[in-house]
Amino acid sequence: MKSMHAIDIDTVEMTLDIMKYAINRISNTTPDLASPKQEKELLALVGDTITDDGIGGEKAFQIFRDVLAKAAVPVDHPRHLAFVPAAPTRAAVLFDLVTSAASIHGAYWMTGAGGIFCENRAMEWLVSLTGLPKDAFGVFTSGGTAANLSAIVTAREDWRTKNEENNAFKGLLITSHGAHSSVKSMAKVIDADLILVEDDEEDKLTAKGLQATIKNLSEIDRKRLFAIVATGGTTNAGIIDDLQGIAKVCNEEKVWFHVDAAYGGGALAAPSVRHLFKGIEKADSITIDPHKWMFSPYDCGAVLYRDMKLAANAHSQKGAYLDIFKDQGAQGFNPADYQIQLTRRLRGMPLWFSLAMHGTKTYTKAIERGLELAQNAAKQITELSHVELVREPGLSCVLYRRLGWQPKDYVEWTYQNHQSGFALVTPTKWTTNGKSETIARFCFINPDTTEDDISAILKTMS
Repeated sequence: MKSMHAIDIDTVEMTLDIMKYAINRISNTTPDLASPKQEKELLALVGDTITDDGIGGEKAFQIFRDVLAKAAVPVDHPRHLAFVPAAPTRAAVLFDLVTSAASIHGAYWMTGAGGIFCENRAMEWLVSLTGLPKDAFGVFTSGGTAANLSAIVTAREDWRTKNEENNAFKGLLITSHGAHSSVKSMAKVIDADLILVEDDEEDKLTAKGLQATIKNLSEIDRKRLFAIVATGGTTNAGIIDDLQGIAKVCNEEKVWFHVDAAYGGGALAAPSVRHLFKGIEKADSITIDPHKWMFSPYDCGAVLYRDMKLAANAHSQKGAYLDIFKDQGAQGFNPADYQIQLTRRLRGMPLWFSLAMHGTKTYTKAIERGLELAQNAAKQITELSHVELVREPGLSCVLYRRLGWQPKDYVEWTYQNHQSGFALVTPTKWTTNGKSETIARFCFINPDTTEDDISAILKTMS
């Protein structure tokens, strides 16, 4: 029986085919805007792929290239403006290939020193954007959900450590209605209660609303409160909470201050909007997703801590087989000690390579481009008679409505544009004066998107 690791002529040819596909895909700035298919339809098209004897690499790759890849929507299409898309640089994607090929385990310095070194240089840049103190640092995760969870577990363990009596209580968190769904899910995972503040029409967490909520807590609930989660750019509308005011309240109340800037954190590198994040430097922890607005491939999140020792106290794992790294070169930064995952790939390496290749000024320019596109979209909308702005752009998010449309009209419009391969722009919900409505939404990440793209998409609504 031939070994799975054997190299023969078939393997070489398959490798060349795969590399050719990868090169063509990386260089393609306008890939086909594919559409998903139901699983039963895909199964009918490709048949059984996992068999006793295997179907061969050439056939398996052909199935992926000709069928399966065309049933997945590329996030980097310049007219993919739904959700929070992504636009990884060619450099980052290429180095993602290198990261996988290098086969480095990124949990410990002993096994991944060279790769972790790269990650740490990129992390230094991220930390510098936030204004956190000199000793602050962080670690790359699989995304914002893992980063938020890692931060809040750290906050809870710090709360428990400060007072043994807290171990008898179920923890309590406060955030806003506009917070990302992962924050609400995270509370369930750690079995904590969650209070959503409702003092602002746009679901923005304010110092005033936070103070009033804390003041109205019962004595036992005040003891249970261990963290406040603010948002640095909501996914839906790009809204930034009152970070400076919240930081002051957290300091007065001696409560952990976490900022979820998974989407908006990229804008920390943009001078035109950096002032909107004033107060983030007071945070105890921050989430940023480089795979969103920092042009990294999926999956790459990051969690930053004011005090890394507190993260280590919460996450460092001990085991007989782990305590074997005695040589001097093996001693160094262990990413596994600061977040929930032990086994991890070097998610920060593609970001490091892209930053090293292009420079941070290029990143700033690309992020400013997203902000510029949002302002241009708002301008175009105000000049048209069939659409109107719902609110001024929030970072790179633009909310607008098509006058006279019902929810079904937005759904049909999205479907037609997507099925034709033209664009993917999805509707969302927005509440004004207590009334929820379906509207349209742009989210600009890709610097390859053009003003003409915006104009053409708006025209499809006329």
